[in-house]
Amino acid sequence: MTATPNKTAIITGASAGLGLQCARALLASDPTWHVVFAVRDVARGALAVEQAGHPARCTVLKMDLASLMSVHAFADDFRGRGLPPLHAIVCNAGVQVVSGTEHTAEGVEMTFGVNHLGHFALVRDLLADLAHPARIVVVASGTHDPAKTTGMPAPRYTKAADLAHPADDEPVDGRRRYTTSKLCNVLYAYELDRRLGCGANGVTVNAFDPGLMPGSGLARDYSVIGRWVWRYVFPLLRVLPNVNSTRSSGAHLAALVWEPRFDDVTGTYFEGTRPIASSADSYDREKALDLWETSEHLLESAEYQDQRGESRGRPAQ
Repeated sequence: MTATPNKTAIITGASAGLGLQCARALLASDPTWHVVFAVRDVARGALAVEQAGHPARCTVLKMDLASLMSVHAFADDFRGRGLPPLHAIVCNAGVQVVSGTEHTAEGVEMTFGVNHLGHFALVRDLLADLAHPARIVVVASGTHDPAKTTGMPAPRYTKAADLAHPADDEPVDGRRRYTTSKLCNVLYAYELDRRLGCGANGVTVNAFDPGLMPGSGLARDYSVIGRWVWRYVFPLLRVLPNVNSTRSSGAHLAALVWEPRFDDVTGTYFEGTRPIASSADSYDREKALDLWETSEHLLESAEYQDQRGESRGRPAQ
């Protein structure tokens, strides 16, 4: 007898890469899950559903993390679909912008806006919809930790307001903006966990390092040579520790969503399925508080502008 789905997981960025592989693994591992593919491009999302298998247990919904209005609309759309109760949110989608500065619809620097603020808004919008027990998993990266040799520049966290709105004369370093956004992911996961009672209220929150995944879409803004190296040379490094395929990392991420051994684990940073310490800065409560309060302020400012009916298109690049 076929099991009937009785719980839903939302996975952002599920149209390709790690998000798609997480969806595939979750659908294959536990037939009681229904998966929402939260994607910018619905057509690509539909193709991803075909690749993941089990289309009857999948729903594709449009969401652009670079637009808070789109995030809010997604939450409303989700509530109206009559899907099984929401038991998991996987904050997976991410961008790395190395060629100049781009902005979200609200004028926030794109890397910070997508990798952190859009997910902050999504979780805030859906917290009341979570059916307990529930799990929230935030995809971070080992590049957030300067103590690790990753080939990426160390994060530079001053104030969240500086990350959201960099000064015009600030040198553009897209790779550092990326590693800093990944530090924000860990700071946010820990702060959210504290505010939700460290698991006592039925919701666990963990951060996940998928490792280096050659061939994933993060290099799409690199130079032609950089993209070639990423696609064809870096896969040869998979013999090294924590260099993984998207399929293996996707299976690890799915395990954090559904496996019973993680039922009561919260406030933890995982490298794959192995709990490890994150960077020293990621435990900085002052930075976490600054990030949380600034994020709330940015959302409130955007909502105020929406109420006034003002147009807030993307600034000219």
